[in-house]
Amino acid sequence: MVLKCIAVDDEPLALKLVETFIGQTPFLELAASCDNAVEAMSLIREKQPDLVFLDINMPNLTGMELARLLQEHQGPTPKIVFTTAYNHYAIEGYKVNAVDYLLKPFSYEEFLRAANKVLQISEEASNHYQPIAADDEFFFLKVEYQWVRISLKDVLYIESLKDYVKVHLIDSQKTVLSLISLKALEEKLPSAKFMRIHRSFIVSLDKINAITKNSILIGKTEITVGEQYKEAFKTIVDRWLK
Repeated sequence: MVLKCIAVDDEPLALKLVETFIGQTPFLELAASCDNAVEAMSLIREKQPDLVFLDINMPNLTGMELARLLQEHQGPTPKIVFTTAYNHYAIEGYKVNAVDYLLKPFSYEEFLRAANKVLQISEEASNHYQPIAADDEFFFLKVEYQWVRISLKDVLYIESLKDYVKVHLIDSQKTVLSLISLKALEEKLPSAKFMRIHRSFIVSLDKINAITKNSILIGKTEITVGEQYKEAFKTIVDRWLK
């Protein structure tokens, strides 16, 4: 697996160092580089990288602010490794699901360790599910060392837990936990049966028991409809209520 990368840093020497380290790493490919987060946002949309090496302290839009914006974006989002001279951002980096945090000045060994961590996560994710055809009645998820078969009709909703998903089933005593992102699984589920209504939840449309203005009820679980998903969900509801 080769990871497509973007490097972002407003310090020319720091940017050049990351570019050099990417070039030295066989499983990394430099797709683009830039010196500000605003341009980085456009490049991420255009290039759709797997990984962004992102400086935090930059003018106009900081790397942390860019990471938060990427979390809200509905399309594919890259993994992030922060590069910064300040160690007090570590907790904030965790909150935006950054894979790692490189404190300047960092060595190639430290850089490679972070890159390998992203590679491992990406390879695990790509091997933990199989494509779901529109007419399939089940799918498989990798759970630890085995493939687990899950019937679509048994799924109530799917919850994101950072790099994992938890599949909640009709049998309330059973859940399935797998190392895969919610977005990756969302892209494989049949859209006629499942819909993302929150950054952390995908629901089975035919399992919805009740609808309010801002939430849905599945069984005894109430799930809020996220602001960015309300319009698409309203379209579905309007069709049901006609």
